[in-house]
Amino acid sequence: MAHTIAAADLSLLLIEPSEVQQKIIVRSLQELGINKIETATTFAAARSVILATEPDLVVSAMYLEDGTAEDFLSALRKDPATEAQPFMLVSSERNKHYLETMRQSGVLAILPKPFGAEALDRAIRATIDSISEEELELEVFDIHEMRILLVDDSRMARKHIRRTLEKMGASTFVEAENGKEAVKLLLEEPFDVIFTDYNMPEMDGRELTEFVRQQPALSHLPILMVSSEANEAQLSNIAQSGVDAICEKPFEPATIRALLQRLLS
Repeated sequence: MAHTIAAADLSLLLIEPSEVQQKIIVRSLQELGINKIETATTFAAARSVILATEPDLVVSAMYLEDGTAEDFLSALRKDPATEAQPFMLVSSERNKHYLETMRQSGVLAILPKPFGAEALDRAIRATIDSISEEELELEVFDIHEMRILLVDDSRMARKHIRRTLEKMGASTFVEAENGKEAVKLLLEEPFDVIFTDYNMPEMDGRELTEFVRQQPALSHLPILMVSSEANEAQLSNIAQSGVDAICEKPFEPATIRALLQRLLS
């Protein structure tokens, strides 16, 4: 059964120190039909709002007087009370380290300043997808019985993918921190699909994919790579290794849903 909500039903917390930027972003959100908007100018105040109201989405700038969005999101993910909080970054930040950390933490979107209406609309749709419960219907597989192997050296990234799939009805997961651990699991027990990162220690996603494709008993397994690797040469190399689909971080739940329907139906 589907449990979906509309944009007008969303409750949102905007964390932005600039009053001018607050007004611009609030106006853009209101144009999409979102009116339940609270604001905060510090992360300390934002945390109090999150604990008190549990907003459907937090939209945050990168830098505030009491810290960075990177540190704030890391703290949210470590607290069981807030670890599943949907989060979106709005920033002109171009530092790859900071952005990579945010991607690994499971942000729904990273929007630049200034952002376009289309980009914001897509991010809001991704939010609705992430909190809506709509079971994935497949022709051959029962989503409740599917055994899914999640391979990523980031615990937060694995949890984000897992939560996304749980919203679709999946319930059986096994996790590995790198390709070497995944190989051991694949040789010991059966799986129906593999989700893997690209950059991992000991054995990366490309090497894992090549191993799977070389094993007659495993070569049929669908492999979806979820990676923040944006280098075209790297992506081409990954595709040639035998992955069935590549999805960039941060991903939209609708993209994962469409890929699974295409690969497993």
